[in-house]
Amino acid sequence: MAWFRGLTAAAAPASDTGVLLVNLGTPSAPTYRAIRRFLASFLGDRRVIEACPAYWYPILYGPVLTFRPLRTRKLYRAIWMDDGPPLLVYSRRLAAALQRALGDPSAVRVELAMTYGEPSVAAAIERLQAARVRRLVVLPLYPQYSGSTTGGVFDVVTRELRRWRRIPELQLIADYHAAPGYIAALAVRVQASFAAHGRSHLVISNHGIPVTYVGRGDPYGEQVERTSSLLTAALGIGPDDHSRTFQSRFGPTEWLTPRTDDRLLELAARGVRAVTVVTPSFAVDCLETLEEIGVTSRAKFLAAGGERFTLVPALNDSAEHVRALEEVLAAAGVGGWRNRA
Repeated sequence: MAWFRGLTAAAAPASDTGVLLVNLGTPSAPTYRAIRRFLASFLGDRRVIEACPAYWYPILYGPVLTFRPLRTRKLYRAIWMDDGPPLLVYSRRLAAALQRALGDPSAVRVELAMTYGEPSVAAAIERLQAARVRRLVVLPLYPQYSGSTTGGVFDVVTRELRRWRRIPELQLIADYHAAPGYIAALAVRVQASFAAHGRSHLVISNHGIPVTYVGRGDPYGEQVERTSSLLTAALGIGPDDHSRTFQSRFGPTEWLTPRTDDRLLELAARGVRAVTVVTPSFAVDCLETLEEIGVTSRAKFLAAGGERFTLVPALNDSAEHVRALEEVLAAAGVGGWRNRA
């Protein structure tokens, strides 16, 4: 059997460009086994946990994969949608909306994949190969770059491309943290929330990463700060009326601070009775937004004396999000590339 994969010249009409949207992934079901399988893939990636495997794997395959699925399965069940897990449902809707916006798939074909779980990068790559794309643009759905997220996308995509006989022109969009359309889309979401629920202290909650990753050159923290600055400028919000925080801490190591829950408790102690929380590092809603922030953080703030807690929905498949990604792709030459030949 030949090692390299390839198609004959007459196999299918060629598409100019393939756009591969990649998100993190999600368990296939809110069950112990499905969550354990997902966590083993996710937390077993050295891009995510950089600790020495000899130290980390006994912990991972011991207490973590034994007990964490027990704790999280009821959380997943609480947010599960009729069509499946929110991250997958909204990612699919976003990919479909982006395909409609970009038009004919024979010119630009959009495929969705997950770094961990289904739909897999391998399957999406095979579909793009069958379409005989001549250019592949990879767009990780992570506005801010981190080696633990975007770096992992690069690893799995290039691993699959190693078996292509004819490698397409390849481009990875590393981040879009300051893209005007992205900032505008976030601002629209926050403004709509203010209009519906009233203005309040804005908490800009981002997924955290270990401090050691930043010390080794990861630009994530700087890009989060830039996104926050651009968003608050667009909204006309001063430094006393917003907080930039980090959530989803895992393990005993030091992570970026301030932590979202700590800041919420501080705000309540200062007499702040209403907050609005937006989560710019999450392209679509998922466990970390809907449950961690929308349920757990909300309960902590209200128990500490807060009176109103509003969670701004992620960009999901909104028209503003689709336009933002169109602009990001246009800046990468998608749409005009075929005219270069």
